[in-house]
Amino acid sequence: MSCLRFALALALLVAGAARAQDPTDIEVFVRADCPHCAEAHLFLAALQGEQPALRIVERDVTRDPSARERLESLAAQHGIRAIGVPTFRIGGRLIVGFRSAETTGEEIRAALAGRESAVELPLVGSVDVRALGLPLFTVLVGLLDGFNPCAMWVLVFLVSLLAGLQDRRRMALVAGTFVAVSGAAYFLFMLAWLNVFLAVGVSRALELGLGGVAIAIGAVHLKDAFAPGVGPSLSIPESARPGLYRHMRSIVRAERPLAALVGATVLAVVVNLVELGCTAGLPALYTRILTLRELPPWQYVGYLGLYNLAYVFDDALVVATAVATLSRRRIQQRGARVLQLVSGSVMLGLGALLWIAPGWLRG
Repeated sequence: MSCLRFALALALLVAGAARAQDPTDIEVFVRADCPHCAEAHLFLAALQGEQPALRIVERDVTRDPSARERLESLAAQHGIRAIGVPTFRIGGRLIVGFRSAETTGEEIRAALAGRESAVELPLVGSVDVRALGLPLFTVLVGLLDGFNPCAMWVLVFLVSLLAGLQDRRRMALVAGTFVAVSGAAYFLFMLAWLNVFLAVGVSRALELGLGGVAIAIGAVHLKDAFAPGVGPSLSIPESARPGLYRHMRSIVRAERPLAALVGATVLAVVVNLVELGCTAGLPALYTRILTLRELPPWQYVGYLGLYNLAYVFDDALVVATAVATLSRRRIQQRGARVLQLVSGSVMLGLGALLWIAPGWLRG
């Protein structure tokens, strides 16, 4: 149960990190001829005096067309059809209208207080998610994704076969090629997801659908952790394993290094296709969360690159350790179950957030 508690804490941590990148504490949409906006301005000025560190941005929807578009987009995300001014965005919340400092003002204060949150992590203690950001969220999810038992199983089996050659140079070249090509294929796969989500745009129906898929995948991973071999599974099909075994053995037995490298490249592509059902959940979920941030295109690509660097870091560490020790150890059943438990718990947590609190992931 300690692993489950840690996994659930990690899910909360990455969710909090996903919404912590936005440097604005209060974003308020106003109109110059709006008396309630003027009252809100006075309240915010007083609040700023009380809390000098607050970051408040006022946007006039009549003078700035992008502000109106932004307000309409936020309203659509939160399912609000009739939107007015002033409207306050605080974290994942929208507060429409301003009655007085005693009513709406207290609601704003409460929303600000709720935006400050901490998570208790085993061995780490209390962590303030406000101090985290999208880069750390990206690295955390990428590292977790890299420990996916489906992907890790193939690599560990391959390096265990290569270790029998007692040739560190060849082991590093062949296994390193497999890792590099896997990372490149994964990056292209996530880039395709990115283009799909950018084309579709903001859609509550899509969020609900993706959240449902994430919950289903997470549930299957948890089932595999506690009851492997029972019911549906997202692991590499048993029917595909003999072919993968044969291909890996042919790579090890190849006399020419070039043939081994080509074989490793083909294996990496084939494995990414075969294990798609097992590994597709987290990258699709992360990519959707990323598009909710409304970033410039180059930042989307940069974050996908960072995600994939974290994703292959786990594999690179496995290869480096195997090359240094010439170890032939493989992933044991218990280890695979722990990986599935953590991965499934995080998928369930993020999927549930898309259903019940998507604002947490939008920032």
